[in-house]
Amino acid sequence: MAEFYIQRRWQLLVHKLLTIVQIVWVQRVLIVTAVLLFSLALPFVLSRTLLLLVIGLILGLTAVIIFLYRPQLGLLLLVAASLVLPSPDLPGGLNLTVLFLLLLIGLWFMEMFVAQRNIWVVRSRPVKPLLVLLLVVLISLLFGQLPWFRHAQPAPLETQIGGMLIFICAVGAFLLTAQQIRELYWLQWMTWIYIAMSAFFVAGWVVPGVGPISSRLFHIGAISNSLFWTWLVALAFGQAVFNNKLNPFWRLVLLGITAMTLFVGFVLNNEWKSGYLPPLAAVAVILALRSWRLGLIMLLIAPIGAYFLTSQAIATDDYSYGTRVDAWIIVFEIIKVNPILGLGPANYYWYTPLFPIRGWAVSFNSHNQYVDIIAQTGLVGMLCVIWFAIEQGLLGWRLKDRVPDGFARAYVYCVLGGLVGTLVAGTLADWFFPFVYNIGYYGFRGAIPAWIFLGGLVSLEQMYASNSVETAGSSNPVLHTSTT
Repeated sequence: MAEFYIQRRWQLLVHKLLTIVQIVWVQRVLIVTAVLLFSLALPFVLSRTLLLLVIGLILGLTAVIIFLYRPQLGLLLLVAASLVLPSPDLPGGLNLTVLFLLLLIGLWFMEMFVAQRNIWVVRSRPVKPLLVLLLVVLISLLFGQLPWFRHAQPAPLETQIGGMLIFICAVGAFLLTAQQIRELYWLQWMTWIYIAMSAFFVAGWVVPGVGPISSRLFHIGAISNSLFWTWLVALAFGQAVFNNKLNPFWRLVLLGITAMTLFVGFVLNNEWKSGYLPPLAAVAVILALRSWRLGLIMLLIAPIGAYFLTSQAIATDDYSYGTRVDAWIIVFEIIKVNPILGLGPANYYWYTPLFPIRGWAVSFNSHNQYVDIIAQTGLVGMLCVIWFAIEQGLLGWRLKDRVPDGFARAYVYCVLGGLVGTLVAGTLADWFFPFVYNIGYYGFRGAIPAWIFLGGLVSLEQMYASNSVETAGSSNPVLHTSTT
């Protein structure tokens, strides 16, 4: 009797389970069928424009969920998108890459405010001057509303806000990387993807058949920024020289990419000084860090090399050099009305017609990053930039002997070389904080990866502080082949 009772209970249990499975299966079939019918009906119910909006909304919400769950994927995609993402004409020169960066910054703040309920930034010495710089830019924007010159109006307010937004985006890209990258393999992926994609574009200059493809694939706003060439050389050359965990074949490939890039910049595109002078500075720094003896030799011959390069650069573009010097003199005259905090973002451009250049009362910009910074944010803003450069350099110097061999240590040297190359690029044009009336948002997309890689140094510092470098860096996703 007992056995019959147990058997009966098992039969009832199995029957219930089968019933539940059938119900769940039917529900799934109904849901899938409903989704398919809804998808098929959309084109007949909605207009084409509205349908595209619905699809875009669905894809956008999906992307937001993914980036909230894995913000590192957003940064990885941003590095690649900055090089190739199409850029339709948007108001104020905005492009999809900048909007994507703003989306990631917004999601970062939303995650802190809603999920963590705590607004915080990573603790690191290079972060402080950047935060102070943003405060100075905001104060300069307020001071920029004052009537500094009687016969001229400041830039439109939306343009001033756009100029301030460039500073926010640059610092935001830095902080996103510093805050959200906590495993070394994300830095590895970003570095190798950037090198591979950028090298493909450079190969289009020298390899038959590649040029027509690369010229259509890459966006001119990215590859026409000096920092594109500077950081390609800094990352490739630094990894080739210092990454002793790479197979010798890959190190030779990276050296080849460096040589090819310098050849294109110095030989094939020699008239554009921003294409080879900053990368050469990055190479010089990396070589000096590789050997103090070599650094001493370069220090002794540096004046000769600098004299040759600057003389050659000026001789091939004497008119441009002369007009730039004239522009700097005039801009410094304008700055005298408020040298401490400057005239506010974008404003000095509207005051230049009051000071004719070579007899022409026209609007112009300085074509110099540091003159632009002083004109917009004053000497206080310039001191913040100098403060940041010093702190970033000191951080790299402290980390170079404290992180593990291989990619991590090589990355430190890459950033030190890239930092110096970036500072040199600033003497040639407004490359890392683009002036809204010159390089602007169109070319800012080429500076975004530079700020991301600079932020990677702080990220590396946080990994080291939490003793996670050894475990996080145990594998190299692309080029790791141990020779030890």
